[in-house]
Amino acid sequence: MKNYITTPIYYVNGEAHIGHAYTTFIADTLARYGRLKGEDVFFLTGTDEHGQKIEESAKKNGKSTKEFADEISATFRNLWDDFGISYDKFIRTTDDYHMQGVQHAFAKMYEKGDIYKGDYEGHYCVSCETFFPETQLIDGEFCPDCGRATSIVKEESYFFNLSKYEKPLLEYYESHPDFILPRSKRNEVINFVKNGLHDLSVTRTSFTWGVALPESFNDDKHVMYVWLDALLNYITALGYGKDEKDMGYWPAQMHLVGKDILRFHAIYWPAFLMSLDLPLPKHIGAHGWWTRDGEKMSKSKGNVVSPKEVSEAYGLENFRYFMLREVPFGQDGDFSQRAFIDRINSDLSNDLGNLLNRIIGMSGKYSEFHIDSVDVLKYHTKEINEANIILDSLDEYITNLQPHRYLEELWKLFSIGNKAIEEHAPWVKMKEDKKDEALATVALVANVLAKAAVALHPVMPNTTSTVADAFGFVIDSESYKAIVLEKALLKPFVIKQVPPLFPRVEEPLMQDNNAKEEASAVEVKAEPKKMEAKKETTVEGDNLIEIGQFFETALKIGTVLDATEVPKSKKLIQLRVDVGEEVPRQILAGIREFYSPEELINTQVCVVANLKPAKLMGLLSEGMLLAAKDEDGLCLIRPEKPRKAGTPIG
Repeated sequence: MKNYITTPIYYVNGEAHIGHAYTTFIADTLARYGRLKGEDVFFLTGTDEHGQKIEESAKKNGKSTKEFADEISATFRNLWDDFGISYDKFIRTTDDYHMQGVQHAFAKMYEKGDIYKGDYEGHYCVSCETFFPETQLIDGEFCPDCGRATSIVKEESYFFNLSKYEKPLLEYYESHPDFILPRSKRNEVINFVKNGLHDLSVTRTSFTWGVALPESFNDDKHVMYVWLDALLNYITALGYGKDEKDMGYWPAQMHLVGKDILRFHAIYWPAFLMSLDLPLPKHIGAHGWWTRDGEKMSKSKGNVVSPKEVSEAYGLENFRYFMLREVPFGQDGDFSQRAFIDRINSDLSNDLGNLLNRIIGMSGKYSEFHIDSVDVLKYHTKEINEANIILDSLDEYITNLQPHRYLEELWKLFSIGNKAIEEHAPWVKMKEDKKDEALATVALVANVLAKAAVALHPVMPNTTSTVADAFGFVIDSESYKAIVLEKALLKPFVIKQVPPLFPRVEEPLMQDNNAKEEASAVEVKAEPKKMEAKKETTVEGDNLIEIGQFFETALKIGTVLDATEVPKSKKLIQLRVDVGEEVPRQILAGIREFYSPEELINTQVCVVANLKPAKLMGLLSEGMLLAAKDEDGLCLIRPEKPRKAGTPIG
């Protein structure tokens, strides 16, 4: 099966922002998913480089129009390459083959009688490259799309007979209810068409930066309307009007666009295709806009989110997951660092990463890292069946363009794995001399995680490849067929030890411009004496204390007698620790994502022994464990050699 997926081609009047990244991440996920299913995928992205707006931007930057377009286009392509976007072709509307294909299409529509010459006078928005009838303007002057002032332009023009296709378009929408996704956007388009379509001006004479008319027209004062030029990229990329070697991929399975350009894709583009006697795309998916912390992004506010900055701060795969999971497709989304951090720590670190850590820890302790699925169905048919039912349900969410639901359902697999460990407690089975049952539970969880990794691969390809490599297999169409479709279990393997996949994030890793300005203001307002006092008490960022202050803290060696996970908590482990007192201490430690309870038993730790007891999750905690944490994760501070419980530290 051929599967053609496209992003819009991005306009080169500025560098990529978070909305561009969102569209591209979804398209890349769809393309990777299609390949995983064994489909013949062609994934297109690129840049839209013609029009008056580009010509004016180039002049403002003191560059030739082509030089300016080259530079901005390169930033998009380089970013997608840095992000590992698996596109098959990157098209530029300044490419010769594209312009030849556009000229071929223009001539064909003209020959059919769908393009004719006339005069046009109307309100023109330079920013949107669009004429608007006065009835659509705001206050009779301002653009209904971007809000900027329009100007009255009168010029000779070639027109496309859009009104001719009003009825065919409405009939097509009616017979293809999933043509526009989500379906909630469909009525907007239908109502627009029902209000009447006016013939569309498809050439301009007021600027020169665009595709010239075919030579046969002998009319060099006209260049083509940027939207006619841009929309045709979806077929010129396949060779339309030239060699047409890849036209077998047409019609597109999915055009992904922002909601602001849905009208062009759902009305103009289908009409152009009808004129060219070409089939229409199967689906057009329109997503919403992104705000930042509830506010519209703008350069003047300094709150525009840079995809590169986010990726460098939080990690590319975390970024991909957050964008696809956080908001239902079609709705507007909000980028919040706090929400992002919560997703990393909860979904990725606690649910996914911790599950892998527990498998490695248990298999290392019980079977020298050997994992064998031989007894999984004997003891865990119920859990395997639950996992397979979830996997069977996932395809419809991709088909209906609901990546957030796909991930929501997929995450239930990690719940199955973590719940199985808690319910079947392999460490208890080992103490009861039921090793077969203990190892079967470990193998069950490994199989559930392997299945989840294969399904998650289109969203997080690098992370899931790491998991698969630890389990001794490669994620591809063959493993998808075997593990997901045919419900196969893993063959015996020796699991590789890998570092924690998702170190916890405690504080925002990017600073808002507003926050920087506030910090600067605070510094300026600080009184000189206070600034000097700070200098005297600070050396290389560490506050100096008196020796007596240090000895106010009682640090002791403790021996862990027992450890269990705290129900309903993803972070806490409840420990019973001997610190040399008559009764062992109960200590709650937020280390569950880095340690399993069984690997802590009979080990030694360093305890802050004179903290005031506190209640966590309704349980009393009578101390704190010392630990060190960096970007690679957390580790407990332990004595170099065993010491008697209660031995003072200091």
